[in-house]
Amino acid sequence: MSPAATPVDIAALDAADPLRGVRDRFVAADDPAVAAYLDGNSLGRPPRALLQRYEDFIAKGWGTRLIRGWDEGWFERPITLGDRIGRLTLGAAPGQTAVADSTTVCLYKLVRAAVDLRPDRAAIVLDRGNFPTDRYVVEGIAAETGRTVRWIDPDPRGGVTPEDVAAAVDEDTAVVELSHVAYRSGHVADLEAITALAHEAGALVVWDLCHSVGVLPLQLDTAGVDMATGCTYKYLNGGPGSPAFLYVRNGLIEEATQPIQGWMGVRDSFEMGPGYDPAPSIRRFISGTPPVLAMLAMEATLDIIEEVGIEAIRAKSTRLTQAAIGLVDERLADLGVELGTPRDPERRGGHVTIDHPAFEALMPALWEQGVIPDFRPPSGIRLGLAPLTTSFAELEHGIDTIADLLRQQ
Repeated sequence: MSPAATPVDIAALDAADPLRGVRDRFVAADDPAVAAYLDGNSLGRPPRALLQRYEDFIAKGWGTRLIRGWDEGWFERPITLGDRIGRLTLGAAPGQTAVADSTTVCLYKLVRAAVDLRPDRAAIVLDRGNFPTDRYVVEGIAAETGRTVRWIDPDPRGGVTPEDVAAAVDEDTAVVELSHVAYRSGHVADLEAITALAHEAGALVVWDLCHSVGVLPLQLDTAGVDMATGCTYKYLNGGPGSPAFLYVRNGLIEEATQPIQGWMGVRDSFEMGPGYDPAPSIRRFISGTPPVLAMLAMEATLDIIEEVGIEAIRAKSTRLTQAAIGLVDERLADLGVELGTPRDPERRGGHVTIDHPAFEALMPALWEQGVIPDFRPPSGIRLGLAPLTTSFAELEHGIDTIADLLRQQ
């Protein structure tokens, strides 16, 4: 045990967990073949309610209503579901959120629209620690529009700070694009302060919320966020490849021109008009036919979030990550494992990253033993702790298995 470590009472944490019963509402949560699922920040477990929900949709909604389903809710589903995500997880009033496309496509739409709203500014601010999609999309837009990328180099064990942004933005900055929670370290950026700094410079901000939505309370409207996007297959349990959401604040929607013009984003889709006439609402950011079947899954998790509340989810997330750090200090620090995540719970999201040179080689053995985290180069294992489905005992088993394998090196 590290001299600074305090023993973690896992049994007491599980016994006192007000969300412990929610775990049983997910498929195979106690499957013995998966001793510790520690990758909920990459792909969440499916809710049990989906079994009946999909059967009903296939037998009735799709099976008997057929094409009539478009007039009976499917056409509006991207907006109604977007409003629900906004209300329960984003702190967003109705009419600003839509479900569509992948995160990559949504990022492209938003950053390109934001750049076009600042035509006389040449720089897009981005950090080198951002997720590859964010970097690739922004670099592509910069090349496409003749802009330059202005890079921030954050602390790899932390993330982008207001001070970093203040030093990077000026009167030539068009857009700042950042992740709210760093995908590797789990660092939580100061969304409100950074948004305000960008606005002081006259720039717009696009936030990637992939590692935030469904695990951290957000207040996009209050913070004055311009645009945001995020995936739904992590903490919203929408399933592999489930569609992303995008948010554009009121006041920008009718000014913005999104770059992928499609028939579902116009004022009257079924007029089949001769030219593109964008809808005067968030619908203008929808391009093609929405993936109705793929939107069903996240509804079941939103039901649970509405029932228990996002604040309770964040509280358990904080307890889980604190327990993870305590177990790392207690059982892994003496084996050379280093913490790659902030210790301050206010600056820490829903996952914890630990580093060791042997971790990449350990991954096959971990998975073989049913302990499933993921690896992020150069040397990090991410412990992805989903508050609705991860137990403290599961976390402990994962840490102990990592310790046992390291001792065998």
